[in-house]
Amino acid sequence: MAAKLGRSGPINGGEEEENENAKAKTRSEMAKGKAGRRERGAEDDIGAVHVGSGREPSDRGTRVFGFVQAYERPRKGGREEEEADGRRRARKKGGAGQGEGEAEGERGRGGGGGGGCRSRSNSLEVEKWLAPVPVTIVTKASQLPPAFLHPDEKNPLIVGFDCEGVNLARYGRLCIMQLAFEDAVYLVDAVEGGYELMQACKPALESIHITKVVHDCKRDSEALFFQYDIKLHNVFDTQAIFPLPLLDYVLRVLRMGVVYDEKEEVRSLLKKDPQFWTHRPWTEMMTRVAADDVRFLLCIHHKMITQLQKYSMWQLNVRGALYCRCFCATGDGFVGWPSPPPLSDFLREGEGRSPEEEVLAVVDVIPGKMGRIIGKKGSSILSIKQSCRADIFVGGAKGPPDKVFVIGAVKEVRKAEAILRGRML
Repeated sequence: MAAKLGRSGPINGGEEEENENAKAKTRSEMAKGKAGRRERGAEDDIGAVHVGSGREPSDRGTRVFGFVQAYERPRKGGREEEEADGRRRARKKGGAGQGEGEAEGERGRGGGGGGGCRSRSNSLEVEKWLAPVPVTIVTKASQLPPAFLHPDEKNPLIVGFDCEGVNLARYGRLCIMQLAFEDAVYLVDAVEGGYELMQACKPALESIHITKVVHDCKRDSEALFFQYDIKLHNVFDTQAIFPLPLLDYVLRVLRMGVVYDEKEEVRSLLKKDPQFWTHRPWTEMMTRVAADDVRFLLCIHHKMITQLQKYSMWQLNVRGALYCRCFCATGDGFVGWPSPPPLSDFLREGEGRSPEEEVLAVVDVIPGKMGRIIGKKGSSILSIKQSCRADIFVGGAKGPPDKVFVIGAVKEVRKAEAILRGRML
């Protein structure tokens, strides 16, 4: 007997009920599938890290100065997926009785410098970088390692580097300089040690024999230059690879899932009290947060250099050198600053491409025209960035307020300059 149809559907609801049951079963299976994926963890859902100069990820692939998709991790499938699931189940089963002890160990790990961090990974390599290291608050140069104070070509060093302060720029105040070695962290107290202590660090900060690993060195370099006459040099700036919002994401992909427990709390404290880093004596929180900001930079550097080709390394060094001087322009330009690394012949021959020279250009903005450069809610400057394969920085509130800085290959920089000047007409 055929069902009679009306406005409310079939009078005979048997077939509809059967369909509804099938739909409900499908929804239930989909929900279970999603829950299973969440349980397996976000790491398995990561396909590739899209890095660059703040541009949105695209399906064109990841390109960093000729270095394409070095951090790409293909999705698991087939037998590999089953094996991964088996390992996860084994870890859960084996660790059930140890869960509380491991959690307590995570909270207690870190000693002086790592107390504010916890690990999302159990790999031995991560444990190496999470192991407790001594943290020293430095008020006298004699507390720093001699190898740092006296750079030597025969004993090159790699250190994690960062600075904290009040309105950190040329007119602000640099309060702390953090230095991370593999076996220790040093917090150089510029408030207590003053100009003399910072001058003792000048040879190291300007040395080609000491690599400073930092995330976004521009304002740090500006403060060092205008407050202490230090020209920061030989930096490995991770911002040239990925912008700050991607930092935690990249750490997860590199199996360095580190979470800063107190970071948000410190941010809120800084909003309430901008003088936070000037207060003395040091609090336990100040020490932990300052140390945690640099202690994992060496791990990031270690992971990255194993993936980068020589061509990409050269471009990173050039970009770092240009970042250092970006906000340090004076009436004489950049006189006295060390030259970026030269174009080496082996790069041309060994990589099958001709390296493009990279430059820093400073565009003087006509008074009253900065609004046209930036545009409503930053729309204009954003469109310029999207039109050119170059990094574009505006001084903003910290200054300089009347200049725009462009860094990149010569052709792209000249293109950006032309667009910027056109917006001022």
